[in-house]
Amino acid sequence: MSEMYVNNRKKFGELMENGSMLIIFSGKQPVKRGDEFYNYAPHRNFYYCTGIARPNLIFVQTKNAKGEVRSRLYLERYDELTAKWDGAALSKESAKETSGVDELWFLDEFERHISQLLIYRTSTTQTVYLDLENRSISAPNTPELDFAARLREKFPTVGLVNAFPMFAGLRVIKESYEVENLKKAGKITGEAFEAMLANTRPGMMEYEVEAHVDYTYKKNGCKDRAFRTILASGKNACILHYGDNNCQIADGSLVLVDFGAQWNCYSADVSRTFPANGKFTDRQKQLYNIVLGALKLVVDMVKPGVVFGKLNEAVVDYYAVELAKIGLIKDKSEVSKYYYHGVSHMLGLETHCVGGSMDLELAPGMVFTVEPGLYIAEEGLGIRIEDDILVTASGAENLTAGIIREADEIEAFMAKAKA
Repeated sequence: MSEMYVNNRKKFGELMENGSMLIIFSGKQPVKRGDEFYNYAPHRNFYYCTGIARPNLIFVQTKNAKGEVRSRLYLERYDELTAKWDGAALSKESAKETSGVDELWFLDEFERHISQLLIYRTSTTQTVYLDLENRSISAPNTPELDFAARLREKFPTVGLVNAFPMFAGLRVIKESYEVENLKKAGKITGEAFEAMLANTRPGMMEYEVEAHVDYTYKKNGCKDRAFRTILASGKNACILHYGDNNCQIADGSLVLVDFGAQWNCYSADVSRTFPANGKFTDRQKQLYNIVLGALKLVVDMVKPGVVFGKLNEAVVDYYAVELAKIGLIKDKSEVSKYYYHGVSHMLGLETHCVGGSMDLELAPGMVFTVEPGLYIAEEGLGIRIEDDILVTASGAENLTAGIIREADEIEAFMAKAKA
């Protein structure tokens, strides 16, 4: 398993200057209240370099004046009381097996080692790379931002470089082992969808249907979901990030589910829409097939060299024609009333993953979602259909193609489940 993380580190090492050092913190587990904690999610670039999903660790990679790269990991020391209450600290043997790093040390040795590397700069470190991603000036400081402030104060002549865009550039192109993780996450997500189709009945609560998703994830060994499931019936589906999932599902309504399993920290992101009673009305099927047509149009466009932003432009142009045909709009400017999000975002170690921009040219190894939707509040319905797409040398591979999406297939599956 460690080979993939060794390879990831090698790719970043090739970007580092001679006489430099990369430092990444694994992150902390947020306190919920008292001695209770929220679920821990590893810093994704830490995980990318180590394969370890444990809090309170530090990864360091150095590149000396000769261009030689070494990696080291700083671990918590074993504490007997902590081991009895919360479990033992990660052992050096286990950390080595998972990550394949060159050296293993303890956290109480970190500052002394870093100081030594910075003090003797003539032969070691002149530049420090830190992941300084920060999405808001009012957001709480990350460990990297706090550490950067300390470095500026104590070692003002050392150069600081933001490693975030460097990692984004690497992570946007997936290796084969990353694609396999995404496929596995997609397969489990598909199983969860079939569980929903088989068990949904009018009159159920949205959270009852959601429970089938959670059970399927757990049954398949998923340690976490990619994101909080959106399970929206009727008009709730017009709220893009609806998350209450606490309404009763009416007979004749559509149910929109946006969900994804997570496998080895890699996320699936799938949306499907289905009739609560197992049968689309003529109007529902008409709109559903327009959305499905948009998805197929975009997937057919995908190939190396296509500009990412052109995918969404194609959806808007398509809707301008199709929605006019059914009398929903008269002019292209009205499309945004019923379709008010983009069609794609990058996918990988994060659900909304790094590396995407509207002027990006598609290249083999990129993975992103295709998720057109229509939201007609006055009719109390929202429809979104979403698949996960890999760019190949000649076009596209749908990583979630096994999850049924044709209206007739959905109706047939639900009818069989009721029989």
